[in-house]
Amino acid sequence: MTTAASDATTRRGRGVPRLRRALVGWGFALPFTVLFLVFMAGPVIASLLMSFTDLRSADLRNPLAVNVVGIQNYSRLFNDELFVKSAVNTAIFVLAGVPLTMVCGLAAALGLNAGLTRFRSLFRVGYYLPVVTSIVAIAVVWRFLLQPDSGLLNSLLRLVGVDGPNWLYDTRLALPSLIVMAAWRNLGYQMVIFLAGLQAIPQELYEAARIDGATGWQQLRYVTLPALRPTLLFVGVIGTIGYLQFFEEPLVMTQGGPLNSTLSVSYHIYNQFGFGNYGYASAMSYVLFLAIVLMSILWFRLLRSDEGR
Repeated sequence: MTTAASDATTRRGRGVPRLRRALVGWGFALPFTVLFLVFMAGPVIASLLMSFTDLRSADLRNPLAVNVVGIQNYSRLFNDELFVKSAVNTAIFVLAGVPLTMVCGLAAALGLNAGLTRFRSLFRVGYYLPVVTSIVAIAVVWRFLLQPDSGLLNSLLRLVGVDGPNWLYDTRLALPSLIVMAAWRNLGYQMVIFLAGLQAIPQELYEAARIDGATGWQQLRYVTLPALRPTLLFVGVIGTIGYLQFFEEPLVMTQGGPLNSTLSVSYHIYNQFGFGNYGYASAMSYVLFLAIVLMSILWFRLLRSDEGR
């Protein structure tokens, strides 16, 4: 009896400090937890519920009186020609922009890693500078560069006798122009990530490949790219998430035109919120979120390591 009572007392004594530590930990975490619930989790849940209603700006005074419409907003999306157009534009932007940016970033990283050692830091800063520059400022500069009459690009083309097109006001060229600008702006970030990945590859692998008679292209294909698989996965996922949400470029440069040829899903959502169609815009947001999740899963399936297969 005495032994059992002693063991129970010991367990209670051990439980008190453990409970005290837990309470102290939750006390430190409480400010962040409250902020997260109020400003992150709460709005996300509210927007999800909003997507199943017909909430409009006129209903804000009495939001609990709105009608629940189920999946009507979601089914309406695929009959909305403007949403389908924006989804196609976004898909083109991602499918063309992400590979272009990755190829340019990897090429710049390979050049800096192999041929430049003395001024590597200078070139790294130069390539990375557009990443830390305001996207609005970059978009404004590119809008002036691509002006049909006074733009720098068309002025250079006129020097060689070529009459440059109207880059941002031609339905065939407006979206490709935005893709090129986005690739130029983001290749510096990807270059830095690729450069870190290249410098982590053991040089013994290249030495063994050269001894076996591998050419430069074979070293890139059979040594560099397989070793960069985790880096490619990270860059691909981050780039895809960013490009699926492209918004500032059409907002500043084209306002979604000409003829909605540069209208993105994010820009369309922004317009719908501006029109007061909150329920419909929320449904669009969750369709975009689902696309981001599916594309991320696809990247993981394509580039996950052999150990995870």
